Amino acid sequence: MLDMLGNRQKELLQLLLRNKDGLTADELSQQLQITRNAVRQHLAALENDRLVAQGQTRPSGGRPQQLYVLTDAGRECFPRHYSWFAQLLIESIKQEAGADALGERLGRLGEQVAQQVRSQHPGLPTLPARIQRLAEVMADLGYDATVAESKDAEGVIEADNCIFHTLAMQNPEVCRFDLALMSTFADGPIEHERCMAKGEHVCRFRIGGKG
Repeated sequence: MLDMLGNRQKELLQLLLRNKDGLTADELSQQLQITRNAVRQHLAALENDRLVAQGQTRPSGGRPQQLYVLTDAGRECFPRHYSWFAQLLIESIKQEAGADALGERLGRLGEQVAQQVRSQHPGLPTLPARIQRLAEVMADLGYDATVAESKDAEGVIEADNCIFHTLAMQNPEVCRFDLALMSTFADGPIEHERCMAKGEHVCRFRIGGKG
């Protein structure tokens, strides 16, 4: 996301990153050495993208000064090494306990997450209803998942984005998390028909068929 912004907007975000309590438009103008109107235009664009928000006001002896702060989304624009850290954890567990134990642990984790998420979506008595809601939940998580057409009574979900792609490429056991999450949420057996970690263009899951 940071690469898509202009240089001034990057500099503005960096200033707010370093000043956690926030800065006023005038302070940003002074530090960026641009006009106050230009700062306000950048702030408006960044607020629209939900990268910056209005924070608290600062007493000034007159009219309170409005501070601007980074949002959580704004902080996420800066480099994070989640995948590297996750890879370290996965490799550590595999070395200590073995690949089978890693798969089992990820499966249990998927079941736990599914139960937590399922409790937030009550009233899904039929398999089609559960599959549709599951696809929506997965889409919210970043899988870009949709319910695919199926000629039989089973349900099919296709995901165009594997949110653990790098991990799954190096550690196929990671797919156990997805399978356990989906099976537990939909309350049905699941077949992993296609997998991006194996070179396919999409992950395809058939739910409700023979496990």
